[in-house]
Amino acid sequence: MAKWQNGQIKKYMIRNLLSRTIIISLFAIAMGFLESAVVVYLRAIYYPEGFAFPLKIIDGPIAVTEILREAATMIMLLTVCMLTAQRWIIRFAWFIYMFAIWDIFYYVFLWLILGWPESLLSWDILFLIPTTWVGPVLAPLMNSVTMIVLGLAIIQVGQVGQVGRVGLTGLEWGLLIIGSLITMAAYMEDYTRFMLKKFTLIDWVSLSDKSAILEYSGTYIPGSFNWLLFLSGTFLFFLCIFLFSRRSFSSTK
Repeated sequence: MAKWQNGQIKKYMIRNLLSRTIIISLFAIAMGFLESAVVVYLRAIYYPEGFAFPLKIIDGPIAVTEILREAATMIMLLTVCMLTAQRWIIRFAWFIYMFAIWDIFYYVFLWLILGWPESLLSWDILFLIPTTWVGPVLAPLMNSVTMIVLGLAIIQVGQVGQVGRVGLTGLEWGLLIIGSLITMAAYMEDYTRFMLKKFTLIDWVSLSDKSAILEYSGTYIPGSFNWLLFLSGTFLFFLCIFLFSRRSFSSTK
């Protein structure tokens, strides 16, 4: 009897996880479409001939709106995560999962609507906070796959009754944090190096000569992407996933 009940509970938990994953995935896909729609509008305004570097200067209310929109998307993801679980580690897992699905479908919809990117090595602007992030489309897609794998691993361990053991160890958190910092550096390196050729860090951050800084930034064309640095961060991510999965699997035997 107890075995039958445990089997029924397990089936219910699996169905619950599957339905929740589908619903959250639909939300993230919809967010990806909204994000791509905004880009379609911006490109119609600033790049009617087609997107290409150097960047057009986006200043004033539209620039402020773009930065606030990016912040708003993070808030939207966070609020949904707050509703998905009580433990913050599970919320974190759903956050990175949704972020990854959103990012993948952002590119899918841009390709369906605009035929862009032309290839996985096409350059793109990823974020504007704290400075401009640029990189080939392949790089954020690789990050997205990593986040999906890690997010689902954490969620699955929590779902099968190991919630008390689902937390990452200090080493695993260290790998994630260091890997994230390395990855961010890879995205910001080329643009930062370009800006520091003409301005000091203090002048650039403080916008001591805003017009000159904006004019110079408008001449930026991506030079190279530090794949070695990026892959070093990716390696740390997968090492974290491997250590977490091995520990979790051992605890469920």
